[in-house]
Amino acid sequence: MKALPVEPSNAPVAIGSRIRAARQSQRMTIEQVAAATSLTKGFLSRVERDLTSPSVASLVTLCQVLSVSIGDLFLVPETHLTRLGEAPRISLGGEGINERLMTARSERRLQMIRAVIEPNGRGESELYSVDCEVETLHVVAGKFVLIFSNDRYELEAGDTVTFPGREPHTWINPTDEQAIVLWTLVPAASGG
Repeated sequence: MKALPVEPSNAPVAIGSRIRAARQSQRMTIEQVAAATSLTKGFLSRVERDLTSPSVASLVTLCQVLSVSIGDLFLVPETHLTRLGEAPRISLGGEGINERLMTARSERRLQMIRAVIEPNGRGESELYSVDCEVETLHVVAGKFVLIFSNDRYELEAGDTVTFPGREPHTWINPTDEQAIVLWTLVPAASGG
């Protein structure tokens, strides 16, 4: 089998912001890192701003002092793009509601659901809860009423409510106009 030729890239690898983040997470100043590595503050500052590249030996020393693996500096972050038109439709119940999952199905840290609620659309007739620690509701457009057993929030575009995910609630769009809301569940609801 013939090997494919690989064009070398002369593009610099930007690791400075990751080195700075590692330093800050260790609650170290540039002065402290300089003293621990025998590198100058000016050099470290230029490294953190990607104005210069450290030698392999300097990078190894920096990573040891900052308790970070060299490989972590070069990892590509896992990113998932969901376009509204391609977001999967889901149904968590209610009448007159179109829900789309805006986060990856595999995402377990949180779930974001975009809901378009038709005029006079409503949630379950009985209060229900979601299996997550924290729930956040943000009203993007229209009006929306969030109902708890002992409280009721009349919300307008721009309003946000955060509450325990297991708190029984329901909702209604009390107007003759569509409402758009974003539900964020942390962590992602099980079975989602």
